[in-house]
Amino acid sequence: MDTTNATNAMNATDPARPALSAQDTDERLIRELVVRSQEAQTDPEVLPALHTSDLVLINLAGRRVFGREAFESAMTAALASPLKDVRTTLEVDDIRFVRPDVAIVSLTKTVHDERPDTQGQGPSDFPARGAMTYVMTRDEDDNWHIALAQTTPIA
Repeated sequence: MDTTNATNAMNATDPARPALSAQDTDERLIRELVVRSQEAQTDPEVLPALHTSDLVLINLAGRRVFGREAFESAMTAALASPLKDVRTTLEVDDIRFVRPDVAIVSLTKTVHDERPDTQGQGPSDFPARGAMTYVMTRDEDDNWHIALAQTTPIA
């Protein structure tokens, strides 16, 4: 699916809206993928599907996970633990295209530790913020996927 042509065709019907460049369209699609990944953070069927099959994930605690299947397993285990009450929000800070089909996305991750046993007991064992990097790749169907997700705690 050529999303640029489809978007430009829609814009052609409204002369007040200029045609979007391929990069503008890709940035919009990447931002939408970030939103979908945040919304799916408690869905072990949806979130891993937004990643490549050979993804590399390094979480806030430094744990590395290799591959979509390992990610699904780790996510399922986390959601069956008190970690189910830790959610995050993401803010896109920057998008850079290494090639037309590869983007590096810089984000700020904010951690919301809502575990009942930590409420009112002082600081959480999780940093409140992290610098997150996604490497995203576009497949042959013009769909973007997360190939690498790495978070570094911000002190």
